[in-house]
Amino acid sequence: MSVVYKSTMNAISKFVPEKFQPLWNHPAGPQTIFFWAPAFKWGLVIAGLGDLQRPANQISISQSSALGITGLIWTRYSLAITPKNWSLFSVNLFVAITALYQVSRGIMYQKEQASLNEAAPVKEK
Repeated sequence: MSVVYKSTMNAISKFVPEKFQPLWNHPAGPQTIFFWAPAFKWGLVIAGLGDLQRPANQISISQSSALGITGLIWTRYSLAITPKNWSLFSVNLFVAITALYQVSRGIMYQKEQASLNEAAPVKEK
């Protein structure tokens, strides 16, 4: 870590209330990347929630699948590492849920379109 970062954390540490010191000094606490990476990753969850309003015909099933699978992999990883990173676990779980929900919407839309195409009468030229 850089000297500036250490100095900043030591200065801030003086203002952290006693009851929050265990969180502040935790191996996955705010003084580490293990805290900030999941905190910023919530942006993906917010974007996923915003995409729930997107019409089903505009959903990329492959992109949502990749995001969902990645979320599941990182959810598992967050419990396999020491210390267990519950913040990483929760954000990746929500990433996976929102992405896999989008996949289900996209697949249902494609099935509906396929059944509509089968039911439509064939026009002859």
